[in-house]
Amino acid sequence: MHKKCYGVLFVGLILALAWAFPALAAVTVNAVRLWPSPDYSRITLELSDIPQYKIFTLKNPDRLVLDLSGVENGQALQSAGSQISPQDPLIASMRSGINQPGVTRVVVELKGEVNPKAFTLAPMGEYGNRLVVDLYPSADKQAADTEAQVEKAIAQASQTAPDAIKPDSTTEDKASAQADATVQPTQTSPAQAAVVPTEKPKQVADKPKKPTYIRLITVAIDAGHGGEDPGATGANGSHEKNITLAIARRLKARIDKMDNMRAVMTRDGDYFVPLAERVVKARKAQADLFVSIHADAFPNSSARGSSVFALSEKGATSAAARWLAKRENDADMVGGVNVDVKDKYLKQTLIDLTQTATISDSLKLGRDVLGELGDINNLHRGHVEQAGFAVLKAPDIPSILVETAFISNPDEEKRLLSDEYQDKLADAIASGIKEYFDKNPPLAGGKMARNM
Repeated sequence: MHKKCYGVLFVGLILALAWAFPALAAVTVNAVRLWPSPDYSRITLELSDIPQYKIFTLKNPDRLVLDLSGVENGQALQSAGSQISPQDPLIASMRSGINQPGVTRVVVELKGEVNPKAFTLAPMGEYGNRLVVDLYPSADKQAADTEAQVEKAIAQASQTAPDAIKPDSTTEDKASAQADATVQPTQTSPAQAAVVPTEKPKQVADKPKKPTYIRLITVAIDAGHGGEDPGATGANGSHEKNITLAIARRLKARIDKMDNMRAVMTRDGDYFVPLAERVVKARKAQADLFVSIHADAFPNSSARGSSVFALSEKGATSAAARWLAKRENDADMVGGVNVDVKDKYLKQTLIDLTQTATISDSLKLGRDVLGELGDINNLHRGHVEQAGFAVLKAPDIPSILVETAFISNPDEEKRLLSDEYQDKLADAIASGIKEYFDKNPPLAGGKMARNM
């Protein structure tokens, strides 16, 4: 009886310790997600709790090592390597195993030298605790890639738009030559006089003259959400991030076919780009416009129609605009941003600058796009609304956010998923952009735009 009492006490002590120190219990990895992108590759581990971890790199060959204390080497970790795409710019393979008692080691085989950044995220939305590892290419590789992109952009522009970076002076030269011929006296022989036309040459100005842009125009297209951030979920389970990317690609194709115009995208795949970084990308590309594509949800599933938003410095123009802006601005919390990153472009973007002129141009652009959208869909509001959307805060680029339709409305979700309606949306937005530039030609002296 005495021994039994000690046994009961011992078991009770073990249970009490396990309850008092839950960290002693193994942490499980519930999911591993890999998000490759042109700028960086992201590894996300979703765990039952945030563990202690250590991260470092090794060379010959290049590897990333992640040691996780108190974490089980479960199926999610062991099968993570199967997710790696051959097109991943940085990750070649991935494996895991027990390095020492209580420590699981994850080894990532790399395609070159990287600069890793690791951080943790608290539960948000449909996600639990997360450990995020972002792999950035080394500085040397980034510089080489940027130089290659610039050279490619210049080559493409010179082939497809030879007059894009200089005024089209053909008509001016003709008019000048004709004026000189009528003012300056000439001596002609009788033979020459016989062939001089008696009919006055037709002036070039008599022909209708289409707008001529004196340099290449760059439009930055932002497909909302992506990667770890799915955006809104439709009534039947579709994700906003997939719809916005499909429409953005269609819009890019239409703009690229326009004279002296080209489009660049803040993302062209299923990966996460922080809101401020989208603005940074547009400014690096020296964009003339920024258009963010969305298909949001609203608590009331009957909400429907298209909307266009511009930035507001004073406050939202409606309760719905304020609600949508907060929802979009929370995307960084869902997708996961390393708040310790110190970036000069980010600082430049977030400083308090007067944006009155830029907002005025944004409203003009918004009205032109909204007018075109009204031809293919009902409008949620008959005017351009304003709110504090973080993604519209480029101080020097007219920027709009287009809510193509409400994905939370079953009828509109069905339309958003159709190729035909996506084509109509792309046509309407492109037509609105063209109309804006026809009325507001860009200034001369713009620099050559860069690829992203």
